[in-house]
Amino acid sequence: MREFVDRMIGRVERLVVALAAFGALLIFIQMVWISYGVFMRYVMGSPDRLVTEATALLLFPVALVGLAYAMREDSFPRVTLLTDMMGPGWRKLVGLINGSIMVVIGAFFSITTINATIRAFNAGASTEILRWPRYLFWSPVALAICLFTLYALLRLLRLALRPASDAE
Repeated sequence: MREFVDRMIGRVERLVVALAAFGALLIFIQMVWISYGVFMRYVMGSPDRLVTEATALLLFPVALVGLAYAMREDSFPRVTLLTDMMGPGWRKLVGLINGSIMVVIGAFFSITTINATIRAFNAGASTEILRWPRYLFWSPVALAICLFTLYALLRLLRLALRPASDAE
């Protein structure tokens, strides 16, 4: 079972890295678009009203596509003052509780973002200025949160299956 979970984590991590690369691409697009907006406003004297809405709409997906990657890189902030003083068994228990909380919160937000994506698609809602379909902004968010939840679940399983002396 441990080998299966480790193999699944390896496969999911490839998707995690791909989603992080997608986030980097979105950041690059925002950077170019904002630079264009600054040029148009201050050099040409003709501000582009699309820039503000587009960059604001792209901030939401960018904020969440890197969530699983942050977990992969162990980049979430945490205070380890107490856990460093605990024995391996207690550290594992704290890790299991922490992982369980991440999975539950991830599952809640997965359901919420999938529901928002479906509702935006069914309603045909679009953005105010750009007239882009809103589901295009919810889709990567739903994918990112679902991938984060799956990854958190797999890491929780890996932690649960390992002896306390090997636990993260």
